[in-house]
Amino acid sequence: MASPAATSVRPPRPKKEPQTLVIPKNAAEEQKLKLERLMKNPDKAVPIPEKMNEWAPRPPPEFVRDVMGSSAGAGSGEFHVYRHLRRREYQRQDYMDAMAEKQKLDAEFQKRLEKNKIAAEEQTAKRRKKRQKLKEKKLLAKKMKLEQKKQKEEPSQCQEQQTSSSEEASGAEEEEEEPSVVIMGR
Repeated sequence: MASPAATSVRPPRPKKEPQTLVIPKNAAEEQKLKLERLMKNPDKAVPIPEKMNEWAPRPPPEFVRDVMGSSAGAGSGEFHVYRHLRRREYQRQDYMDAMAEKQKLDAEFQKRLEKNKIAAEEQTAKRRKKRQKLKEKKLLAKKMKLEQKKQKEEPSQCQEQQTSSSEEASGAEEEEEEPSVVIMGR
């Protein structure tokens, strides 16, 4: 007898809409199509490829078992082995030269970066000092303005005091009759 699961009929799958075939004409259109495909299902995880590791040659063997000599009678197959070893050694030397050049350029870049950083810091310090001087100058000008304002107000008060005191003194000093001199503020 057949099991109940085998006899049951599966429901038909929902039919997908026929997709139109779009052939991108340039790289921008291709990128646009990829983005549209990704945005159709935003819940789906996007595969982000990891950075490829830089190629590095195999290190030379620590112990070479079959040392190739330059003795007479070497077989014709030995040349191909020698050529392969020589090519690998040249590749390794080129890689080491390229890495040394890259390290040299990185070191120069770091020096230049440090030099630019120091120059920028010096410039910033110079401008900060200039701003501080300007701030102090404005503050000093403000103080002087306030002092002048006070001095303008004070002489009028001083003048009133002097006139009242001169009236008192004039009663006592009428006999001398010296004119009183009032000094005005600057």
